[in-house]
Amino acid sequence: MRRIMIVFFLGLVVLISGSFLPKNDLATYDQAIAGSVLTIKMMPIKGGQFLAGSPKNEIGRTYDEGPTHLVDVSDFWMSSLEISWELFELFLYRQIDKEATISKGSVSLDVDGVSAATMPYVNFNRPGHPVVNLTEYAASGFCKWLTAKTGHFYRLPTEAEWEYACRAGSTTAYSFGENANDLGWYAFHKSNSANSFRPSGLKKPNSWGLYDMHGNVAEWVIDQYDAGYYKTLASGEKDPVKFSKSLYPRVVRGGSWNDSPSKLRSAARSYSTSKWKMRDPQFPKSLWWMTDATHVGFRIVRPKKEHTLEEMEAYWGEAIEEY
Repeated sequence: MRRIMIVFFLGLVVLISGSFLPKNDLATYDQAIAGSVLTIKMMPIKGGQFLAGSPKNEIGRTYDEGPTHLVDVSDFWMSSLEISWELFELFLYRQIDKEATISKGSVSLDVDGVSAATMPYVNFNRPGHPVVNLTEYAASGFCKWLTAKTGHFYRLPTEAEWEYACRAGSTTAYSFGENANDLGWYAFHKSNSANSFRPSGLKKPNSWGLYDMHGNVAEWVIDQYDAGYYKTLASGEKDPVKFSKSLYPRVVRGGSWNDSPSKLRSAARSYSTSKWKMRDPQFPKSLWWMTDATHVGFRIVRPKKEHTLEEMEAYWGEAIEEY
């Protein structure tokens, strides 16, 4: 009888919290980068189905978050933190490219064939902080370079993967529940950020062990922004992604240090604009850096399933010049 009551109690806790994580047969690992002492902690995200978007009665909801729709996501790993300035510097300066690569992975890619980023105009980046002011192309360039260095396929998350990882089994407005008053435990936002992005990992993680999914800096995903995109998806669609055909607008998720709590909800969507390069002095404008987007960074994923090089290139995308 006592055992039955314990099982019932645990089940009740799951129902009350609105959170359920599928049994995970993947393992956490630290991705080493040859020639550097830096590593990237990759958290296992067991795939499954979830209800993406927000219900009509959710406080702060906008029209582009509906209709809610069932999505089926495959297994993947996601970096526990947003990619830091120190990590991006390894790609930027390319000082370790002549070191031996780690060849444990199945992907063979010439590291010298990956385009190198240019230097930023103004260096807003600080040790221990997420890299900011970079374009989606620059974030994908880092992923391609990391793939060449490690032999594992790294890329930006899709919008569906990002929301699935953020929710961490929850069905509430935030990964921790409905109450925005609890946000200060999990996120830097407009009311507690001191008007700047902050060091990564200072707040509580979600149930997957992912830090700063709400707030600090918003995060690039692969998808082109389309306000009516959810209406086009079939129920239970497997690993949906809307590849970008134009430079703007592209999706960023999670909200930032400069946003109000409603923008930090798990379902909240935002997108890029040409204003983020408003003060860019170059002609054409930079492929790599923004001048006015200190609120945007990124984190990376590694899908469990194998991909062809052609498929990988589609996820990394191509440069689009902006005049």
